[in-house]
Amino acid sequence: MRMLVVEDEQRSREGLCRLLAALPGEHELVGQVSNGAAALELILQKKPDVVFTDIKMPMMDGMTLIESARSYNVQTEFVITSGYADFEFARQGIALEVADYLIKPVTQEDVLRVLEHVERRLKGGKPQAPGKRLRSQYPEAHPTILKSLDILEKAYASRLNQRDLAERLGISPEYFSYLFSRNIGMTFSEFLRRLRVEKAKELYASGECPRQEVPYAVGFSDAKYFAQVFRSVTGESPAEYLKRNDL
Repeated sequence: MRMLVVEDEQRSREGLCRLLAALPGEHELVGQVSNGAAALELILQKKPDVVFTDIKMPMMDGMTLIESARSYNVQTEFVITSGYADFEFARQGIALEVADYLIKPVTQEDVLRVLEHVERRLKGGKPQAPGKRLRSQYPEAHPTILKSLDILEKAYASRLNQRDLAERLGISPEYFSYLFSRNIGMTFSEFLRRLRVEKAKELYASGECPRQEVPYAVGFSDAKYFAQVFRSVTGESPAEYLKRNDL
């Protein structure tokens, strides 16, 4: 895992760099910088897998850095590190689909957990293998998130959205979004799209549903939009997928 640290406080930056350098496994620290502007240049040059970035920095803050990097369509994942235990920052990070939000001081346990999630996101991990319960894919997830997976497993094709699901679980939509991204390694909407596509593949393979009805059977109300989502997840259209698999 190639990592970059962006932090304007020297002591914090050096401390995090030492922690990352001591991690077990195949990890490489490709650089450390003190502001977002320098970080953006290094991201475009080095293309790290993950960037640990502070929020409040000179020249370019962490949120602007993430937005700017996203505009270049880089595949880098971002982890926000901050000494400010303010959920508003976490909420902004969620909107930008960051991998996680860590409160300083960051521990090795924090980093190892985050890197595991980042690796899953970078691989585009499928949320479910055919015939396998969703919760079995994430045995260490928060109990509330495990409950949400149980609900999704049965209701993935319904009009259930994130707000409804959070209300059903008795927590705020913002906190549910934060918990889900942190435990699953992707946003709720991304997970649901992938889950529905996997279910569509199962229906195509089993032949138990007419092909033209598959989009509606997995929760889409528009076949054209289903095709767009299918391509974004798999890299090919439903027709191309069916042809390649001789279905």
